[in-house]
Amino acid sequence: MEAWFALLVSIFFTVAVYLLLSKSIIRVLLGVAILGNAVNLLIFTGGRLTRGVPPVVPGHQDALTGPAANALPQALILTAIVISFSFFAFLLVLAWRAYEVLQTDNTDEMRVAEPKDEPAPPLGY
Repeated sequence: MEAWFALLVSIFFTVAVYLLLSKSIIRVLLGVAILGNAVNLLIFTGGRLTRGVPPVVPGHQDALTGPAANALPQALILTAIVISFSFFAFLLVLAWRAYEVLQTDNTDEMRVAEPKDEPAPPLGY
C-alpha cells in the first residue's frame, strides 16, 4: 500500500512543480495547494498505514506490543492543513488584489518595476 501512496505523492509533486513554473497566477496558486497536499500525504505515508490498531496503550502495559498507527504524523498533518489553508487564502487575496490593480494574471506582464518603454539600466560600470 505504501508503494501506491509513494507513486501518488510523486505524481502530486510533479503536477505541483509544473503548475508552479507557469506564468498564470491562478495556476501558481493551484500548484501551491497541490504541493501542500503532496507534503501532507508524504507525512501521512511516513507514519505507517495501519487501520486496525489505534495508538492507545492499555492501562496494564507500559508500551505497545504490536504495530499501531503513529499519532504524531496525524497531528502534524492536522496542523499543516490549517496553516496551508490560511496561507492559500492569503495568496488568493494577494493574487486578486494584484489582478485588480494590474488587470492581468500573467507574471510577465506584472513587471511594473521594469517598464518596457524605458531603456535598460547599465549592465556594468
